[in-house]
Amino acid sequence: MVVLLATVLWVYQDASAQARRGTPVFFSVGSVEVSKPATWALGCLCAWIVFTPLYLTCRRVKG
Repeated sequence: MVVLLATVLWVYQDASAQARRGTPVFFSVGSVEVSKPATWALGCLCAWIVFTPLYLTCRRVKG
């Protein structure tokens, strides 16, 4: 549980920092779009095994 909460907190803080720099972490498929820090954190909280690797992958994609 500690690892889950620590990961969610890190994702939120990192996504917020990326957004402030003008490079938000973005993912979309069909009509589903994830780009806000709170959405990333909620996704990690609810579906950690899917959203954490997805966040890390999207974070590394530039351009």
